[in-house]
Amino acid sequence: QVQLVESGGGLVQTGGSLRLSCAPSVRTNRWYPMGWFRQAAGKEREFIAALSWSGGSTSYAHSVKGRFTISRDNAKNTVFLQMSTLNPEDTAVYYCAAKSGGTMREVYTGSYEYDYWGQGTQVTVSS
Repeated sequence: QVQLVESGGGLVQTGGSLRLSCAPSVRTNRWYPMGWFRQAAGKEREFIAALSWSGGSTSYAHSVKGRFTISRDNAKNTVFLQMSTLNPEDTAVYYCAAKSGGTMREVYTGSYEYDYWGQGTQVTVSS
């Protein structure tokens, strides 16, 4: 069982930036395809970004493409979500997720495809 811990959320003004981090609670030598999702109040959880096991492939939701960047630092066993040009519509709880198995280059965009989830971190963008 992998427990993920997100950090980096907070309150930011429109146009600002934040960087979210996600790491396992216990260091692991296994690498997983990773994803970021978010859930705004009263809405369903939605896909934001995904990164392949190798780190060489990415996918983004249309709403964040060009503003958000997903990356990983294998030495630190950490996945990041760099968010820029934030607007109030980005306000949500952000979750990272890891998929057990999968191929080295494939990315996964469905929440049902992921096996492990973090507890979420709140991002609030003020207007």
